Amino acid sequence: MTDPTQALSFGAAAADYDRFRPRYPEEALRWALDGLAAPARVVDLAAGTGILTRGLLALGPSDGSGSRRGGPELSQVVPVEPDPGMRAQLAVATPGVTALAGSAESVPLPDGSADAVLVGQAYHWFDREPAHAEIARVLRPGGTFAPIWNVRDERVAWVAELTRIAHLGDNAGNVVERYGDFGPAFEPVELGEFAHSTTLTPDEVVGMLHTRSYWLTASPDEQERVDRDLRQLFATHPDLAGRETVELPYRTYVFRTHRR
Repeated sequence: MTDPTQALSFGAAAADYDRFRPRYPEEALRWALDGLAAPARVVDLAAGTGILTRGLLALGPSDGSGSRRGGPELSQVVPVEPDPGMRAQLAVATPGVTALAGSAESVPLPDGSADAVLVGQAYHWFDREPAHAEIARVLRPGGTFAPIWNVRDERVAWVAELTRIAHLGDNAGNVVERYGDFGPAFEPVELGEFAHSTTLTPDEVVGMLHTRSYWLTASPDEQERVDRDLRQLFATHPDLAGRETVELPYRTYVFRTHRR
């Protein structure tokens, strides 16, 4: 299990988290839900400020026929989140939706009540064995479980340097190597990969990095060092110097499996 202090460090920066963290590509969400019968009830587990919840709510018909591209009609999206600061921000940013107080290891929903459980950017915080059992309990037989990660594309040189400066080799690590076996209750995992990017000013990149667990739990001196080195990177790197905005590239990974 990962450090609970880090796992629950985000609430203090909930508004900035919601503002700066990347969204999830629509095609990735549709792929995650592909094959579900409509209407589907989807749980956004460890929902944070509702970034994934809003992405799911935004899915809509593609061709005027009432069908959805690669995914079912959603009857309900149910966010579940342990951090009260994150739940409060979700309520502000997602009108009409209230997150349930709960965790991956204790989901406040009945047995077999969900058609899918999605997890955005949070599975690596879970205590895996009890979380797998709890997710399997909440899902109906054949239901979908799909953790999703936005991962910075460190094949780009300046992004790799950003990762080094800000200590972003975090608990998620290399998701393809570290995750993909969700225990005996689930079928073999399918992996989807999707490319996208976000446009940010240098100050917004720094603001986004201030929502990372390493920075939030670092000492004031270490926070100052990270900020100083980041501003030096933006001032001197040949791909960044003088630019008002930058494209921060991501690869989105979706691990899709089904409850046996």
